[in-house]
Amino acid sequence: MSTPLLVIDDDQKLSGLIREYLEIFGYTVSLAHTGPAGLDAARGGAFAAIILDVMLPGMDGFAVLRQIRSFSDVPVLMLTGLGDEPDRIMGLENGADDYLPKTFSTRELLARLRAVIRRSQVRQRAAGGGKQIVVGDLEIDPDTRAVTVGGKALTLTPVEYEMLATLARSAGRIRTREQLLLEVADRDFEVFDRSIDVHISSLRRKMGDDPRAPRYIQTVRSAGYLLLKPGAEPVA
Repeated sequence: MSTPLLVIDDDQKLSGLIREYLEIFGYTVSLAHTGPAGLDAARGGAFAAIILDVMLPGMDGFAVLRQIRSFSDVPVLMLTGLGDEPDRIMGLENGADDYLPKTFSTRELLARLRAVIRRSQVRQRAAGGGKQIVVGDLEIDPDTRAVTVGGKALTLTPVEYEMLATLARSAGRIRTREQLLLEVADRDFEVFDRSIDVHISSLRRKMGDDPRAPRYIQTVRSAGYLLLKPGAEPVA
């Protein structure tokens, strides 16, 4: 049984090469070459993952991603022209699951694609049930993946949700970046991978948390992050 994918990229030659390569490994690849066409395809199809270019005619990749995240948790692997850090950060903040510069090798594309699909499957299985997680005024419902802080509902990306849930289950205990990458991302990583910091920064912004005087998420220098228990003093 083939796995359906959507590639949204205005480079028709590259898109064709991606399709030819991935179909060897059992994927069925649909192509779209503009932002609006890609968004329509994403709305109308059931895809295991989407490969999304940043630079698109009609609507850029970040705008397409924001629209997709309003109706779907489908894994999105973003392609950046030069692999510039601002593009990577913006993609992660808008809900991308991973990113690749357009200088990628086909083997790396396949590996990262398999990883984001695997993570999505793990999330779906984990969402099948569980007790509500409550830490102070933070409430997380694993059944619906709903998150509230002080009664206010938060809109989180899939990775942000998993990261916050992981920290909440371990409230009061430090989780290193490496542990978060393994527990949340479930992929190979580089020691200096900073994507965790990007997601934490986004979570803090959405929770109204000040990193200089944290109420929820504390950075522990040279160690990692922890979710503070109610009334607890920050760890030195």
